Amino acid sequence: MRTVDFTPLYRNAIGFDRLLNMMEANSNKNTQGGYPPYNIEQQEDNKYRITMAVAGFAEQELDITQQENTLIVRGERQQEDNRNYIYQGIAERNFERKFQLADYVKVMGAGLENGLLHIDLEREIPQAMQPRKIAINQHLLENQ
Repeated sequence: MRTVDFTPLYRNAIGFDRLLNMMEANSNKNTQGGYPPYNIEQQEDNKYRITMAVAGFAEQELDITQQENTLIVRGERQQEDNRNYIYQGIAERNFERKFQLADYVKVMGAGLENGLLHIDLEREIPQAMQPRKIAINQHLLENQ
């Protein structure tokens, strides 16, 4: 009952299709109750770091993929049948977490340290998109 239909907006919005698709995807997102927890940190103007708490996951059980402007982090635990827990407080369930990245943001690297997965991101704006100074030349006005 909480879904929003963006179909009427597609008829009137030219060039905003991607924005509407993002809004629709976010409204239909199936979250896993905040598992695994994560932080997003801005280290510099164009450098960011996502840190996820992935206790119990080995490096080979984690998968990081960037598809266009979406970063997908998956964790798949290998089942261990010979364990008999009296109490199990550490979540060992599989997960998939998606992050929507801004334009020109690239994944620079990732590392696993003390149960924390660090993913470094950087925004690399192309030279043509960066602001540039325009010189004011008086002689252009005189030639007209």
